[in-house]
Amino acid sequence: MALSNSQYNAVMREYEQQQLADRHDRERRVAEVYRRIPQIETLDQTISTRAAACARRVLDGDTEARGRLKAELADLREQKQVLLKAAGYPADYMELRYRCPDCKDTGYRDGKRCHCFERARIQILYAQSNIQEVLRRENFDTFSYDYFDDRTVLPGLGMTELAYMRLVVKRCREFADGYPENGRNLLFTGSTGVGKTFLTNCIARELIDRYVSVIYLSSHDLFEIFSKYKFSREAEEDVEETYRHILECEMLIIDDLGTEVNNTFVSSQLFYCINERINRENGTIISTNLSMDMLRDTYSDRVTSRIMSQYTTIPLCGGDIRMKKRQKSRD
Repeated sequence: MALSNSQYNAVMREYEQQQLADRHDRERRVAEVYRRIPQIETLDQTISTRAAACARRVLDGDTEARGRLKAELADLREQKQVLLKAAGYPADYMELRYRCPDCKDTGYRDGKRCHCFERARIQILYAQSNIQEVLRRENFDTFSYDYFDDRTVLPGLGMTELAYMRLVVKRCREFADGYPENGRNLLFTGSTGVGKTFLTNCIARELIDRYVSVIYLSSHDLFEIFSKYKFSREAEEDVEETYRHILECEMLIIDDLGTEVNNTFVSSQLFYCINERINRENGTIISTNLSMDMLRDTYSDRVTSRIMSQYTTIPLCGGDIRMKKRQKSRD
């Protein structure tokens, strides 16, 4: 999903403002040090004077001037560090400090957009999409246990539906809070209406609030993008950028896998997407109505093998919560 020109310009203006704030912050810290330690201001003036004199000598043909200056500057900077340390300041206190050290608050690193730019881009796209409103309604704070049975012990689990869901929600919170240290990939399985999408929304909300770049797509939309990237020549640049972001974003959420029209292209693209994101150490959450056996039959053994070996599977059970809500509203 590409930014419009106005959105791109707005992001770049924010970087310019941040760079200005970085410089002002440094100037404030330098002025503070000069007030407390006047000798450091004198040293800085000496460094500037020596550097200017060296430049003139080099232009006049003095080939050894640079070497002498290097030794002199090293000695002067060492004196600065000793004075800073003695006054209780860290060694880098007078240096520029950046909100994003990787790109130095420019938005670009090695000619490519920095991860902080991608986060800003995702935030803009979410602000103009329906998912932002969905995440206001569906998050851990709004999750309700009212529709889960607390009387019947579920076969094979040894606990009630309510107790199991409390455990599942706890695991989802831990996953979101500790991402990526607590794992990168989840697979939610279960029949329609048991809470798979709601839980993925809960996790998405937590990650987005931590400025993790998240892309949320239904399986149908995901494979439509893949198809356009492979076969369409319309809006080629935008489609290519979207395709790249699907592979590179920190978290990809694929909702309702198995509801798309399946064929050999879909199976091969699903494997490529899953495998590529695993290799890049990017997270993926998949929700599906299909069991493991059905996943294997629908896609391929290698897709299922990658999921089983690299994903934490969370099966959900119980009745259709939406039907329970409708029944309760009628009562």
